[in-house]
Amino acid sequence: MPVTLLVKRLQEQAKLPTVAHPCEDLAFDLYALKAAVIGPQQQEVIRTGIAVQLVDEENPQVRYGAVIRDRSSMGRRCLKIMGGEVDAGYRGEILVMIQNVGSGPQEIQAFDKIAQLRPVPILAGSVKAVSELEESSRGAKGFGSSGK
Repeated sequence: MPVTLLVKRLQEQAKLPTVAHPCEDLAFDLYALKAAVIGPQQQEVIRTGIAVQLVDEENPQVRYGAVIRDRSSMGRRCLKIMGGEVDAGYRGEILVMIQNVGSGPQEIQAFDKIAQLRPVPILAGSVKAVSELEESSRGAKGFGSSGK
């Protein structure tokens, strides 16, 4: 089911997210509100000037949050998204934390595409303390347990 992105402009000049190929692309493109320079090995919080709500108009009882992910073109510039979970009930401004992992400064212009907002159905439910967990074939085997 395609998800509809409801967007509230918090700043008049904010650019609305876009999707180049509706019902084919994984995510909506997010845009920088203002220009910024990110120094080498530094990170900056980039404003978008928007708040969002994700809805499935055909199945409104299913709730969606989102994750903010890298764009491949930003990776070529040594820019990496840090963090980026958006809970279903969050109605504040979408902020994008970008880290420059390169050796030179990187400029972001106002209205540049900076990240992707990927809808995710809410799966987290309640937490229940128990004395035992069901057995599994993996058990407690951790890092590297499935081979190199």
